[in-house]
Order: sequence, then structure tokens, then C-alpha cells
Amino acid sequence: MNTQTTTAAVPARQVPPLLMLMTLAIGFVMAMIDVTAVNTALSDISVSLAVPLAGLVWVVDGYTLTFAALLMAGGALADRYGPKNVYQGGLSVFILGSILCAVAPSGNALIAARLLQGAGAALFMPSSLSLMTHAYENQATRARMLGTWSAIVGCSSAAGPLVGGLLVHEFGWRSVFWVNVPIGLAGIVLTQVLAPATPRHERALSMFSHLLSVAALAALSFVLIEGPVLGWGSVQVLGAAAAAIGAAFLLVRRERTGAHPLLPRALFETPAFAAANGVGFLINFAVFGQLFLLSLYIQQSGADALHTGLKLIPMMAAFAVGNLTSGRITARVGTRPPMMYGLLVGLSMAVLMLAGLSPQTPYWLLVLGTVVMNVAIGIAIPGMTATVMLVAGKAHANSAAAALNANRQIGALVGVAMMGTVLHMVPDWAWRLPLAFGLITSAYAGALCLVYRYVKLGKPV
Repeated sequence: MNTQTTTAAVPARQVPPLLMLMTLAIGFVMAMIDVTAVNTALSDISVSLAVPLAGLVWVVDGYTLTFAALLMAGGALADRYGPKNVYQGGLSVFILGSILCAVAPSGNALIAARLLQGAGAALFMPSSLSLMTHAYENQATRARMLGTWSAIVGCSSAAGPLVGGLLVHEFGWRSVFWVNVPIGLAGIVLTQVLAPATPRHERALSMFSHLLSVAALAALSFVLIEGPVLGWGSVQVLGAAAAAIGAAFLLVRRERTGAHPLLPRALFETPAFAAANGVGFLINFAVFGQLFLLSLYIQQSGADALHTGLKLIPMMAAFAVGNLTSGRITARVGTRPPMMYGLLVGLSMAVLMLAGLSPQTPYWLLVLGTVVMNVAIGIAIPGMTATVMLVAGKAHANSAAAALNANRQIGALVGVAMMGTVLHMVPDWAWRLPLAFGLITSAYAGALCLVYRYVKLGKPV
């Protein structure tokens, strides 16, 4: 094992925990503000660049595609070259992608720049969680910091619609991307000054496996997004479906028999690891599908970007409330109870909304139901993250963080694409809303079943 050394970094024990937390969360904060802010700008982007509905789905999912597909490569690179270096490199790529988004002359150019943004996020995301694991030696402190970290991310998600709405209203949709530049530069500087040096682990990159994962997700995205436009029986869609299945088959085969799998096989010795990753996929499927759906629903009712952002704030802020509550619960009773009861309440509220939501539903009632549901899911999310990191330990922290975030981003990609399919195929919001919330309900039900069956009652951390 080669050990990375640097004299510029301040040892972790000399850095106040909250300052270190802010340094390591800044990348995720930037990414989350970008995701939620872009949703409020969709109508303006559509008008400015003449982007159709399928193109808007690509604007959202293009970022998620490369983010999800390259997260495992990001984890492997963090092992090989050190999480600090990879974290800073990822922030640099994200800044470049943001600049290209801001100056994009067409819808296709914007989508291409969003792909680059996703690649940058794939580099800094697993590295941030890995650096956090090394920065906090005490498990109880780490659990509290994970809860606070999730709350910071939740607050940034909640602020995203307002930030996006204000920027679009005052400066146009391109400013949504320009705002990433100073945030990203601050993250690079703070990381250089404060983040500790961490060990490097020689590890094969398995480039062919990474390429297979990119191919599988790209083909799946094409099927889900273009299927309603080109026709599910078209040659292009059927060919993409065959490519997705073939690439996924080869990837699974290599993971089971290859000498250098993307994920250490030791992680799967504990069923809770795979189950928590499945929970992450299903939660993000529902959360980001809901965000995309409600953003367009509010905008089609006549709201501009600013008022759309204002209306989305309480729904997104609910996640931060749940995250803050969960940190203390997880530290006292373990990871399973907040996951179980959070998902149970979220599922119950989703069922109620499925039964009663319609275009005639008053806005305050829509907000009330969504807030209760999102607070409950916000309670479940840190428990899910803590479960994965506890199973992995320091030895596999990079790989586990990459796997969890990859599965969550794949869930977001599929959720947005499925909502786009619903919007394409069903013209009436009276049917769109129940169909969409039927998908959300199914996702939360599946997540609850995984926790009940495979995540056992753990010790307080």
C-alpha cells in the first residue's frame, strides 16, 4: 500500500468538526442546488432553446446518467489516487461543465454539458463520504455528522428551487449554472487547506466493466425517454433495449467471475448492504420523480420560475427536517427503526395522496401531504447511509459510498424517465397525477419490504 503524504493539509483533529463537514459537503450541496434549481428553469429553457418535453427529460437525466454510470469509477479512482485529489478533480470538472451549460447555444449542447457535469459529480461524490469516514474516528460522532450532512444536503435541496427561481427571474436561466463556479472554487480551496491526507490503495480500475455500466445505463435511458416519442416498437428503441440487456448481462457475469470486480465481494456477505442500496434506488426513484413531476405540474398551472421555486420550498425543506431528526435517532437506537418507521409513514401518506389527489386539489392540501411524506422519508435516508457505511468500514468506504450513490442516482434517472413517460402517454393531469403517485407508492412499498426483511436491528452507533 502506498501512503499519500502532504504537508499542506491540517490534521483532521485540529479542524472543528462542523467546518470539516461544510468543506466535505460543499460538492454535494453544489450538485443538489443545481439539480433542484434546474427543475424550476425547465420552462424557460424550453422556450429559449426550443427544447421539447423529451429534451427536458434529457436535460435532467443526462446529468444523472453520467453521474450514476461513473460513480463506481470515481470510487476506484479515489482508492488509487487518494480521495482528496479525486474530490478536487471532480469539483474542477463540474465547474467546467457548469460554464459550458451557461453558454450552451442549443438544447443538444446543453445536454452534452450536463453529461460533463455528471462526470464531475461522479468523481467528487464518493470521495466526500470517504474523506468524512477518515475525518471522524468516533462512530457516534460520525453518525451525528452523517445526519447533519444529510440535513445540509436537504437544506440545499430545499433552497435550490428558491435560488433557481430568483436567478431565473432576475438574470435568466443561464445564471443557474454560473452560480456553481464560485461555490466549486471555494470547495477546492477549502479542501486543499483543511482536508487530511488519506491512504491510497492500489486497485485495478476494471475499465471494461465501467464501460459496460455506461452502455447499459445510456441504452436504458434512451429506451425510457425516447420510447414514448419514437414508439416502443421502433427499431431504435428495440435496439437500445437489446443493448441495455446485453451490457447488463455481461456486467453481472464479469462481477460474479472476474478477477477485479467493481465492488469487493466481501461487501455482499452482509445482506443489509445490498438491501440498503436497493432502498436508496427506490427512494431516489420516488423523490426525484416527484420533484420533476411537481415542477412541471406547478409551471403548467401558470406559475413562473420564481413562484414555482417558492411553492416547492416547503416540500423540499421537509427532507432537511427529517434528516436533522434522524441523526439523533440513529445515534441512540440504531439504523433500522428510523428506516422502518420513516418508510412506513411515507408509504401511508403516498397511499392517501394516490387516493385523493387531483387537479382540483387545493395547493395547501398538496403541500401538507407532500411535506408529511418527505419528512418521513428524510428520517429514513441517514439510516440507510449509515447502514451502508457501517457494513463497509474503512477498508471499503470508497467502494461502498460509490455503490450507494450510484444506485441512488440510477433510481433518480429511472424515476424522472418514468415520469416523463407518464407525461408523454397521458395528456390529462386528472390521470397523470394518480399514475405518477402510483409509481411513488410502489417504490416506497418495495423499500419498506427490503428493510423489514434484510436490515436487522443494529446497535446504536
